[in-house]
Amino acid sequence: MEESDTAAILPEDELSGAAAADARTSDSTDADAPCSSSAGPPLSCRLPVSVEPVLFLSVFSVALQAPLSTQYLWDRISEDLGYNGSKGSECSNSSVTPDPLQKEVETLTAHWSLYISLAGFSVGLLVVPLLGSWSDLAGRRPILILPNLGMALQAVVYLVVMYLKLPVVYFLLGRLLSGLSGDFNAVLAGCFAYVADTSDRTSRTFRVAVLEACLGVSGMLASIIGGQWRRAQGYINPFWLVLVTNLASALYAYLFVRECVTPDPSAKLFTARHHKAVWHLFSTGGSSETVGRYHKYKLWLYLLCFFLVVTVHSGSRELYVLFELSSPLCWGPDLIGYGSAALHLAYLSSLLGLKVMQRCMEDSWVAVVGLASNISGLLVFAVANTTALMFTGYGLCFLFMASTPVLSNGLLPLQCVLSPHSLRVNELAFPWLNVTIQVWNQLIFFVTHSRPEVGDAHICLLRPPNKEKERERND
Repeated sequence: MEESDTAAILPEDELSGAAAADARTSDSTDADAPCSSSAGPPLSCRLPVSVEPVLFLSVFSVALQAPLSTQYLWDRISEDLGYNGSKGSECSNSSVTPDPLQKEVETLTAHWSLYISLAGFSVGLLVVPLLGSWSDLAGRRPILILPNLGMALQAVVYLVVMYLKLPVVYFLLGRLLSGLSGDFNAVLAGCFAYVADTSDRTSRTFRVAVLEACLGVSGMLASIIGGQWRRAQGYINPFWLVLVTNLASALYAYLFVRECVTPDPSAKLFTARHHKAVWHLFSTGGSSETVGRYHKYKLWLYLLCFFLVVTVHSGSRELYVLFELSSPLCWGPDLIGYGSAALHLAYLSSLLGLKVMQRCMEDSWVAVVGLASNISGLLVFAVANTTALMFTGYGLCFLFMASTPVLSNGLLPLQCVLSPHSLRVNELAFPWLNVTIQVWNQLIFFVTHSRPEVGDAHICLLRPPNKEKERERND
């Protein structure tokens, strides 16, 4: 953010410390000292990019499997309950009362999505802060490699479930394995921390926006490929691509990403230092002085804005898929893929809009424009009952991600408030905050689909498909 915006949060002594830290970061980045002082990757050839391909490939795998997983749950539950929404008249007539069986399928899909997501996020709530703290001493490369291997294990479990038609409860096992390794949130935190380590304040906003653009471009390609591939060949082949992409991301990080933190051999993974630092940050504002209380409230307000914005961004995506599968839209996998691609395209348009708007307005107004774009799109989604209206809503969201780089960059200058270990706020708070947002999203996702009790339909999904019932439906 601009100096005036940062000054509203930090006192002058902390601002001067942050400026000095940025100067040191800039000098070390220009000289490439941090990356050359520690052990380099096996292939030391210099590339024009650093962690961007890691994030690109990781996002590709997540964006490819997320809508497909929801659709697979929908199809498995519909198959078990004998529901076929594509033949209902409500798909072409919004005035027709929805089929009660469709509401049952929606509810069960929402509940099982919640169970599976919480299986990973609840574990990640404990693991991600540990990995973030450990990477500050042990290096950034491990936090880029281990979570991708965990997501590859998740893809393997999903493939086994699909091949053998196992109960969907085994999806929980895959999410737990991914959560234990840090999941995508650890990769995201590692990439943003790497950028914070190797950039100064003047270039940081743009580099953060480039990472946001990687999210969009990769997600757009994955959505289009996933939708068309799912329609042509089903679920199994796309999930093989998910597995290969995760392994490729881990391999790239191992071979090409240069370490920018001097590894400490005595670094411990299981330590409460990170959690204590987060508590100190949120309880005191990073300062023990009397003015710390004022800045604590400023920091809480700033984090609340980030929390709300990211909650809306990430929490609504699974709802979009369920809404598009249901009447009156009843979209197929190809249209769902195009819709997801249109949403991810906004990452790229937000990057371009950010660079243009920063030339003529302050960052705070850029954030306001991004929020206005998001609000207008959500209002259209709320009344959309046709395909044209849905894509109009996606189009109005073309700048909806312009606010998150501004909010993220506004927190990065707080890096000096935790001086004992020179930890930045994004390394401390962002991993915890991202996982907390995901848990909160799932709870909202659960509340929007009522009837939380565990009924017979939940229990039957714990068992393999009934072969006799399946043959009766085929006959």
